[in-house]
Amino acid sequence: MEKGKKIKLGISIGDLNGIGSEIIIKTFEDNRMLEFCTPVIFASIKTMSFFKKHFKSSINFHAINHTDQIIQGKVNVLNVWKENVTINFGEEDLKIGEYSVKSLEAATDALKKEAIDVLVTAPIHKHNIQSDDFKFPGHTNYLAEKLGGKSLMFMVTNTLKVGLLTDHVPVKDVPNHITAELINEKIDTVYTSLKQDFRISKPRIAVLGINPHAGDNGVIGEEDDKVLRPTLQDIKEKGKMVYGPYSADSFFGSGNYKNFDAIVASYHDQGLIPFKTIAFGHGVNYTAGLNRVRTSPDHGTAFEIAGKGKADNGSFKEAVFTAIEVFKNRKEYNEYSKNPLKKAPKKI
Repeated sequence: MEKGKKIKLGISIGDLNGIGSEIIIKTFEDNRMLEFCTPVIFASIKTMSFFKKHFKSSINFHAINHTDQIIQGKVNVLNVWKENVTINFGEEDLKIGEYSVKSLEAATDALKKEAIDVLVTAPIHKHNIQSDDFKFPGHTNYLAEKLGGKSLMFMVTNTLKVGLLTDHVPVKDVPNHITAELINEKIDTVYTSLKQDFRISKPRIAVLGINPHAGDNGVIGEEDDKVLRPTLQDIKEKGKMVYGPYSADSFFGSGNYKNFDAIVASYHDQGLIPFKTIAFGHGVNYTAGLNRVRTSPDHGTAFEIAGKGKADNGSFKEAVFTAIEVFKNRKEYNEYSKNPLKKAPKKI
């Protein structure tokens, strides 16, 4: 990236019948945001103009057809489609899902080609996006296939970071997915991300048990003692500060999570329920482990309030700032890794 240039921040529009458009507009109608980045919304100027009028916004859009037309200091809208789209706020619509996919695919392609620096994804509806050509349960799985690296759903704030051993997996299948290989892979991804993306030099990681009370010495399941505990011990002996497995029911309520830089949960709800209880509205979903930076807000399409002007854009704005921070941190980390004699500035 050239000196003096703002980070090019790509935005996929998400489900057009949800709150994505509203939180994007609320974020970037504040011109001060343009001091931090150059936004590029992958949608169409016709569609975004409809949203501008509907929400009575003062935002000004700059329409472009190619990424080489991006202008710094403007809210750029890249025309992924040109036809009119019928918006029915709050409705599930497979046709609208097709536009979610078009936006995501175009933004991901631009990210791969480094036409944009980072990607922030507005919420999609997981059912609406399914088709013969698109069979992914969500953004994370799609990006894992299209971008290099090992993806991990990492829910983050400044003070709380929660990663998952398994994400969109049915609860009945969780124990079969958790193997020594998976545990090593996910903890390594969390550890690396804490160092290069968040500039934590000696990460402390806590891991939550698979079963209630982490199995209670085999009384409530054997997976913790036979798989999780010995694998964590091996990782610890190799030099990483990894602790657990901890009983998940009391870990957050006791405040123990504050003693660690990250917590790794065994399955989706075990990690996301406490995270969203503590941080909802300002948490960020970050896909760690990829060779590109992608973030999103910590909520879904919120069909029940879509189009009503009631959506809170706090989490989306945090996703923007987190993407910028991680991009800069990773760039700096890579520079100092190439030249270990050059001392990196301390994180403030």
